[in-house]
Amino acid sequence: VQLQASGGGLVQTGGSLSLSCVASGLTSEQPFSYLAMAWFRQAPGKEREAVAAISWAGSGTFYPASTKGRFTVSRDNGKNTLYLQMSSLFPEDSGIYYCAAAKLSDRWNTGDPASYDYWGQGTQVTVSS
Repeated sequence: VQLQASGGGLVQTGGSLSLSCVASGLTSEQPFSYLAMAWFRQAPGKEREAVAAISWAGSGTFYPASTKGRFTVSRDNGKNTLYLQMSSLFPEDSGIYYCAAAKLSDRWNTGDPASYDYWGQGTQVTVSS
């Protein structure tokens, strides 16, 4: 499975930004709808942290306290695509944003990077003050 994230850029504090992640290399035994998906971010000198996750069918979501109410994760299984809508952005939201996929797992909503099997290359998000 390959993941390609896009949509990063430079935005001012309080602004909004949308990210997308397209999955490829899927098979009939492992379609997109079998993968839980998540967005993580990593700032320089900091550990990778989860910012949102979504279950296979999209019925369940996870947000840490830092992004809850500001970020919205969604997916379109027909388009093999994951989305992240970010609003009310702060400079602390800056970092490289990665999309990740987990095979059938009951740990998709733990925020633990180790629960995810596939990773995209990342897209830079910079929020200026």
